[in-house]
Amino acid sequence: MNSTAALYVIAVLIWGSTWLGIEYQLGIVPAEVSVFYRYLLAASILFTWCLFKRIPMRFNLRAHSRFALLGLLLFCLNYLLTYQGQRYITSALMSIAFSTMVWLNIINMRLFFGQRTGWSVLVGATLGIIGMTLMFSPAVKELTFEDATVIGAMLGIVATYIASLGNMASHLAHKDQLPVLQSNAWGMAYGAVFNGLIAFALGREFNFDPSLTYVGSLIYLALFGSVIAFGAYLTLLGRIGPAKAGYINLLSPLVAIALSTLFEDMQFSWAMIAGITMVLAGNFFVLRRRSQERKRPT
Repeated sequence: MNSTAALYVIAVLIWGSTWLGIEYQLGIVPAEVSVFYRYLLAASILFTWCLFKRIPMRFNLRAHSRFALLGLLLFCLNYLLTYQGQRYITSALMSIAFSTMVWLNIINMRLFFGQRTGWSVLVGATLGIIGMTLMFSPAVKELTFEDATVIGAMLGIVATYIASLGNMASHLAHKDQLPVLQSNAWGMAYGAVFNGLIAFALGREFNFDPSLTYVGSLIYLALFGSVIAFGAYLTLLGRIGPAKAGYINLLSPLVAIALSTLFEDMQFSWAMIAGITMVLAGNFFVLRRRSQERKRPT
């Protein structure tokens, strides 16, 4: 296996398994505090690495405004809603909901930066919406805002859209030519601060669960999910481009589904299988069309 294939496998397996890792964070420690711990640890790892490699970490106020926005959207609000959402739905269903970011990113790039959106995005989004409806329908007892599955699905969809906005913030940082490693280090640091402030404002107790499952999943999410997998993904972006790297969003939910079946006793119905298939097919259609469009001569 060559290095590019190895990076691909690393990103898919780690990101596909982080959803189950989040399940082990839910319990004694409030979600807001768990996300605070996660990004405090992840930021500490990145800052330690940058200092060890003597990578410059000083930036102007404009750059810090970009980092703060990145931290608020991508490393704070997004995960707060995700952790809360997984109290109501399985990790596999949440991972499928997040895979819709493939076409949300393209739509938001059109809205915020004027990049053209082809008809393939509309087709893919339509397939995704129909698939999401089918996917969650077997577990919905009645279509009200008090139904647990409806609450979990709504939290997942909102979290996904906020994460997409976080990607737009990352694009702003890229346009300002801010280095990715330092942007992530500062973004995660700001994310930790925001999570801590929100937890404090809500009166959450900053307690800790010393159990092996909690500590192990926390380290795994911070080191592997937030540092190593993202580093592998960024390397892939440079080697094979965003179109091919985007297929990680198709493959990682399959890992999440397999793990959820093993550890959460996830039950499948024909409607759920059809829904998952339609969501992934919509994402595949968008990514394939985008890849073909990039290859066309201008």
